[in-house]
Amino acid sequence: MEKVLVIDDEPSIVTLLQFNLEKAGFAVITAGDGNTGLQKAMEEDPSLIILDLMLPGMDGMDVCKTLRQEKLKTPILMLTAKDDEFDKVLGLELGADDYLTKPFSPREVIARVKAILRRSQMNETPDTPKQEAETIRIGDLNIYPDQYEAELAGEKLDLTPKEFELLLYLANHQGKVLNRHQLLDAVWNYEFVGDSRIVDVHISHLREKIEKDTKQPLYIKTVRGFGYKLGQP
Repeated sequence: MEKVLVIDDEPSIVTLLQFNLEKAGFAVITAGDGNTGLQKAMEEDPSLIILDLMLPGMDGMDVCKTLRQEKLKTPILMLTAKDDEFDKVLGLELGADDYLTKPFSPREVIARVKAILRRSQMNETPDTPKQEAETIRIGDLNIYPDQYEAELAGEKLDLTPKEFELLLYLANHQGKVLNRHQLLDAVWNYEFVGDSRIVDVHISHLREKIEKDTKQPLYIKTVRGFGYKLGQP
């Protein structure tokens, strides 16, 4: 049985999440503050962490940052009561896999949890030998699928896992216009209409890392009314 750690200081939210997660077949452990949550995340080895942004003591941002600094790759679904793009962007930059804004429906939480876990399991390295994937070269951009690394003009790019997956998917469909929901389904593996703004956030940050001028991008271009495409500069 997969285990989910819920870190939230609102008893009503914890009760709601625990009831619906257990009903969906997950084992649930909880923590009411950041310090306790961090300790349980390190000791309990959960399959996924649902992490509130606003917590007493150590806040959710610091918990997320510390877990990633400790090389803990457990997927994190961040909860925020703020409809603030800055908080969402910062959480994603620090290593959260997805976010939900309160109030949310239990059904959506379960769908997100299952999608994140499914994607995480697909990305695990199998024990069987695998043919090395070829390097993808687009202009000065080199992408190494097996190493989960990318370089621009010989310098390694500091990409989050989701940024790399998005870049790789765009590169594998070079020249093709992909809409937000295609990217959402391919990279986040959602089987429902999710918040497509998460795609825009990642595109924006990819551009900051690979484009000299984000207002006139050479690699990742916006096709108004349709989506995005990656092509030769």
